[in-house]
Amino acid sequence: MRVAAIAVTVKPFTSPATPKFTHYSVPSTSINPLKISTATENSEFSWTSLKHGSFFTHSTNSAKLARNWMEYHGNNNWEGLLDPLDDALRSEILRYGQFVEAAYRSFDFDPSSPSYATCKFPKNSLLTRSCIGETGYKPTKNLRATCGIQLPGWIDRGPSWVSTQSSWIGYVAVCQDKEEIARLGRRDVVIAFRGTATCMEWLENLRATLTSLPDDMANVGRKSCGAMVESGFLSLYTSGTATCPSLQNMVREEVRRVLDMYGDEPLSLTITGHSLGAALATLAAQDINSNFGNAPMVTVISFGGPRVGNQSFRHQLEKIGTKILRIVNSDDLITKVPGIVIDNNDIANKQDVKVAGLPNWVQKRVENTQLVYADVGQELRLSSKECPQLRKAGVAACHELGTYLQLVNGFVSSNCPFRATARRVLGKQHREKLASL
Repeated sequence: MRVAAIAVTVKPFTSPATPKFTHYSVPSTSINPLKISTATENSEFSWTSLKHGSFFTHSTNSAKLARNWMEYHGNNNWEGLLDPLDDALRSEILRYGQFVEAAYRSFDFDPSSPSYATCKFPKNSLLTRSCIGETGYKPTKNLRATCGIQLPGWIDRGPSWVSTQSSWIGYVAVCQDKEEIARLGRRDVVIAFRGTATCMEWLENLRATLTSLPDDMANVGRKSCGAMVESGFLSLYTSGTATCPSLQNMVREEVRRVLDMYGDEPLSLTITGHSLGAALATLAAQDINSNFGNAPMVTVISFGGPRVGNQSFRHQLEKIGTKILRIVNSDDLITKVPGIVIDNNDIANKQDVKVAGLPNWVQKRVENTQLVYADVGQELRLSSKECPQLRKAGVAACHELGTYLQLVNGFVSSNCPFRATARRVLGKQHREKLASL
């Protein structure tokens, strides 16, 4: 992703780093809530089940999830679940993180490989061969994204990986296991996207100016709503070739098929992604809710995503009921770009966009640059500096998916940011309460 704002560009890490995990890094769907190994000599992400006596047992979490799945899926914007972080929600966030991890593990990053930029595994065995454990889901469609940038002809004389136009970006998977469906309280459909990997995707990322949302993605009857999104993200979502349909068409086709097959039962669509994948997840959710009147509840779980659109785009997402939970690391530069963010306290009927921290005479000039963005959805804000194992992490490490999963796994609340300090803080609060009696 970009580490840039307006006219200043900072070159990020040069190779797409796949998160590094131990063998036990990914949670299965049948384990207890998770905890981080706190051994200071080992900073790798190792997950183990909490022992008996935890705040919540697995059976309790499962019962809560099945009974209140719409609440955990954002029906009430996760009110009361984020601070402190509810353990059932924590397990769900981590579970969706493993689907993104599978997308990374399945992608062929090797430019010298004949299968570069494709999925290394057959569709049916994608989840098992990516070693994320038993999920109860079956992949039903591979997804590809196509760059819409037209490169000069001389580029073709260079290595083929430089100009790879279309690449495997993720997949759709449907929950088929009866026990998992019962645990979730509905049949769940996951759409998972990886982050930036190819040269052409990096080029699209750099197209930071806003462009109008196409009419077929705008909410019905609101063609002039003013919704705008980042040019490069929209290009990757809507571009196609004679031999490869656009990501948009592939998503719509599979959603239509899934609704025809399972539309008469409790169903949810969960779109998840990291970095570029988080941006594409937001666009896909907007597209689905705008074009399928019979769409079930659509929820985005995003990790380390950049900004996607302007204030009008945010209001349109809210109007059509798209639920977005953004997991943000305060120390991750990618979540602070592109452009300038507006004042998130603005209300929908204001005519003027108030740019945070800018006087009025500067504001007008900024508005004309098409670089005024707005954050969307509900935010779960974390910080690497609060994690004993990550506080010295570099810029690149702060953006890795593994870092995000480790932070989610350890987060307790804003007053007690990490599990390693939870016992001490809670004990102090208990003593203060007793002293006041």
